[in-house]
Amino acid sequence: MRLSLNALPAFRAVAELQNLRAAAERLHLTHSAVSQQIRGLEEQLGFDLFERSGRGIVLNPAGAALLCSVQEALALLDDGMRTAAAAAAGSSLQLRVSVLPSFAQRWMLPRMARWRARHPELTLEMETSQQVVDLLRDGFHAALRFGRGPWAGVESEPLFDVPLPLIALASPETARALPDHTPETLAGQPLLGERDVWQHWFNSAGLRIPVNPVATFNDAGMMLQAAEQGLGIALGRELLAADALCAGRLVQLSTVRVQYEQAQTYHLVYRPSLRDWPPLVALKQWLRDELELSRKSLVTYQPEDCAEDKDPKK
Repeated sequence: MRLSLNALPAFRAVAELQNLRAAAERLHLTHSAVSQQIRGLEEQLGFDLFERSGRGIVLNPAGAALLCSVQEALALLDDGMRTAAAAAAGSSLQLRVSVLPSFAQRWMLPRMARWRARHPELTLEMETSQQVVDLLRDGFHAALRFGRGPWAGVESEPLFDVPLPLIALASPETARALPDHTPETLAGQPLLGERDVWQHWFNSAGLRIPVNPVATFNDAGMMLQAAEQGLGIALGRELLAADALCAGRLVQLSTVRVQYEQAQTYHLVYRPSLRDWPPLVALKQWLRDELELSRKSLVTYQPEDCAEDKDPKK
């Protein structure tokens, strides 16, 4: 069965908006033209795609089943046309990625110069969001998410084989002001972060006490920034703190490391049709290489030395 390509964008618009007039405005067509395209598609298929009642129009089960494939097919065509246009014009290809704010700020941005040097032909367009975006609907090629996975409608690849540990962190000035770095001493200091997470850390350190942090954050990058500013002791993920640890802006106060919600880690998710798309393949390889460099930097980092001696002003 050969379907008319002209009818598929009309079907997608009506299905997503659930309104013929709004779909016509999106497509810059008349209401009757869109209605005719939907009728023609249904006649060609031999079954209805929508339930019509009064002036309303709603996808039926057949239409819902078709919508997923149509969205993916049209998105793939859009990507192909953009790639062809960029090649014809000699301009950069664009790779749109949704990234968690903390991961973008603390890990990706410091490495963007190396991405650009390695792939000058690829423009990496990052949009930060704590929400789980719909890759097709919102026009993203991939996303970096933190969670358990899998997610419906996308392929996901964990960036780590094991969950990332949480460690106690503070500015060098805060660390030097402490008489020692025992859990008992840390418990009396201003703590930054979630109460339950800190409670888990102290329990793992063998100290069972009530915990009452002075501040909580909806973004891990903000919490680490607060710790760098000397506002308290943070419990953060080692990867996000890696650059600050090696630069001496933060120090690790204890060798106690915990894994909270162990099944969660960072994943790269992407549309299945883009699995072998060269820009996405390049992004995956770059992430793997940079993460390996981060691992090596953390292996050479000595927390006990930094906690006592490292001063970023020296």
